[in-house]
Amino acid sequence: MSFRFLLRGGLLAGTVYYTRRVGIWGDTDQTDKLYNQIKSELCPYVQKAKKQLPFDVPQLPRTGEMRFLAKHYYNEGVKNTFRFIHMLPCYAGRGLKKAKDTFEDFAKSPAITGVSQESSSAK
Repeated sequence: MSFRFLLRGGLLAGTVYYTRRVGIWGDTDQTDKLYNQIKSELCPYVQKAKKQLPFDVPQLPRTGEMRFLAKHYYNEGVKNTFRFIHMLPCYAGRGLKKAKDTFEDFAKSPAITGVSQESSSAK
């Protein structure tokens, strides 16, 4: 248990250290430079893969587009998180009502199926 925790903690710390060192958490100029460097290093491999694929691969987005998309999806994630937190009491109430109804259904005696005693005694 503690070994797994230490291993995961070490991996997390190593990941944060490495990403900080390469410039992901730096200023925007450093991050743009890293993005363009990765893009230029991947370009030959992408061209090779494009030749082997039976369909067209879209171009990698430019830095400005990437920045816009990152901001947009980050903002959407924040909005949806707060919308979920806002609706959490409603969701909890619905879940508790559903659980209560289910337990009440289990508490009821089962319905008797088949022929009742009155109809069998009349014959």
